[in-house]
Amino acid sequence: SPLPNHAPPFDKISEEHYLPAVEASIAEARRNIDAIKSNRNAPDFENTIVALETASETLGYVTGIFYNQLSAAGTDGLQALADQIGPLSADFSSDVALDPVLFEKVRSVFKQMDSLNLTPEQKTLLDETYVGFVRGGAELDEKGKARMREISQRLSVLGPAFSNNVKKSVEQFELWIDRESDLAGLPESALAGAKAMAEEKGQSGKWLFTLDAPSYMPLIQYADNRDLREKIWRAFASRAWGGPYDNAPVIKEIVSLRHERARLLGFPTHAHFVLERRMAEKPEAVETFLNRLIEVYRPAARQDLKQLQDFAKKQGVTDELQPWDVAYYGEKMKQSLFAFTSEDFRPYYPLMSVLEGCFQHFSRLFGLRFTANKTYPVWHPDVTAYDVTDDNGRFVGTLYADFHPRTGKKDGAWMTSYRSQGLFHGKIERPVIAIVCNFTKPTKDRPSLLTHGEVETLFHEMGHAVHGLLSEVIYPSLASPNVLWDFVELPSQVQENWTFHRETMDLYAHHYQTGEAIPQDLVEKLNTARNYMIGWAGLRQAGFSMMDMAWHTADPSTIDDVAAFEDKALADISLFPRMAGPASVSFSHLFAGGYAAGYYSYKWAEVLDADTFELFLERGLYDRATADSYRHEILARGGSEHPSILYKRFRGREPDPDALLRREGLLDTKAA
Repeated sequence: SPLPNHAPPFDKISEEHYLPAVEASIAEARRNIDAIKSNRNAPDFENTIVALETASETLGYVTGIFYNQLSAAGTDGLQALADQIGPLSADFSSDVALDPVLFEKVRSVFKQMDSLNLTPEQKTLLDETYVGFVRGGAELDEKGKARMREISQRLSVLGPAFSNNVKKSVEQFELWIDRESDLAGLPESALAGAKAMAEEKGQSGKWLFTLDAPSYMPLIQYADNRDLREKIWRAFASRAWGGPYDNAPVIKEIVSLRHERARLLGFPTHAHFVLERRMAEKPEAVETFLNRLIEVYRPAARQDLKQLQDFAKKQGVTDELQPWDVAYYGEKMKQSLFAFTSEDFRPYYPLMSVLEGCFQHFSRLFGLRFTANKTYPVWHPDVTAYDVTDDNGRFVGTLYADFHPRTGKKDGAWMTSYRSQGLFHGKIERPVIAIVCNFTKPTKDRPSLLTHGEVETLFHEMGHAVHGLLSEVIYPSLASPNVLWDFVELPSQVQENWTFHRETMDLYAHHYQTGEAIPQDLVEKLNTARNYMIGWAGLRQAGFSMMDMAWHTADPSTIDDVAAFEDKALADISLFPRMAGPASVSFSHLFAGGYAAGYYSYKWAEVLDADTFELFLERGLYDRATADSYRHEILARGGSEHPSILYKRFRGREPDPDALLRREGLLDTKAA
């Protein structure tokens, strides 16, 4: 019997099923496409545009499961399959995108747009479909089309290869410690984790550190042993640089192919090609935006670094600070300024209590209920499935949560859809969503205890998840979170703001042993320290965004050396010379994750989220009218209309670009 909400039957799927399933669903999709092409009736919205939208829904479902599993459980078997499945589906997409008969039908419907009496969502779908064909190469000559096809195929393999190099180079590195004295300064939780990892490998009495965030971060932040910090910092900063998993040649090939594709389609660079379909529209707009931020961040970051250097001198550091000292002295200076450490929060943030509180938070905002449901099969015993319903008992969607690191799982945290909301097999269905994180694993003696940063990560990913869950559209390609890329981080980032307020913290911040609420002075310290080293952090993000723009506006034929190119791009931004590999070679966002010419969107969306949250601050953190308006005007609408229209409808005006710098304390607060 089918599972609730047509969820994937993970208990029945094994690796040898993927390839035949992809092949069968491509064959089905081809039959559907042929039916559109051979239809004798005049092309119209239903028989062409909607028929195209639903033609490959089975294929989307199958490849969705495959690529999500590749990230969450990337075995060598799945990785090998990616090399076959990528080109197969890229080839099918090219066949559709480059089909002259199909394009002619789409164009003829597009030309009638104004006389067809379409809803705003239908107009968007028609526009997206037509522009998608043009951007896919439908207007090119035969030679151009053939080259487009080759480029798509090759890129479909290079992205997963880039990720795999990062993953493999991370897995290669192990730092074994056999003297506890070398680990002075490390918190109990980090020692317990390292001991447990060593025991898993059959080495009791030793400590094992890896480049996974829950292992790497405490070492770089707390280890008194400077040589140890330098060693792991250099390894982390040199992921996928040189050696068998070197990503430098992969990057050069990726940027060359992206550039060539943009030129084929009549754009000067890949950045021009990408930004045409973004809120920002042009590289110049992104550069103006970033330069405005850098102007404010650079002096603030220099000031942060000087303050840190002075502090380290007082601690007896005689030479200049190095990059592997920043997190360590940054944490020490934070303790001396604000009298707390990130570790002080862990006992009050047990994962399950934070998750429960996060669910309650979304219940107060939008009336959602999350109920664990064991009838859903899951892909790993760590995963829990939830049914999500609303106040009226209406079924909203399915949510999976997968929280801990394991071999083969990508690092970082992300939200993904196994199926978007909207038409599926002829009926409007609710979505199947997952959040995947890498939080410290529980040990025999204690549950998984989070830092405040990890609590923000959970709220962030749940913000994306709720965006997907609350979608109310007809066509899945326009369902949340399928919105313009520089709008997609608003629903996630805005949620982080609540984690700094007592009213929300009371939902989840309770000591894991005594149950007592988090002390008020700790909450106050957290807020006082919120903008600590904000110039440093802001300059770093803006620097990554500038580097992204450099990679995607340059002529790749002039790029010989990946490291030298990066150094030049960051010359005015870096406060340290490069002392290990370049960051680009492990920067999966740009080369394997869809953020090419789009990394600026984190900062862009921070402006939107600061501006949005100012409204909740004015009207009440859980003001239902504001939450309802935000839900209906933004979350539910997905990509059915342009984000600028949606945002203006919600906020009553354009976003205020200075809202972010105000929140960061780098600009005076708004004049009354």
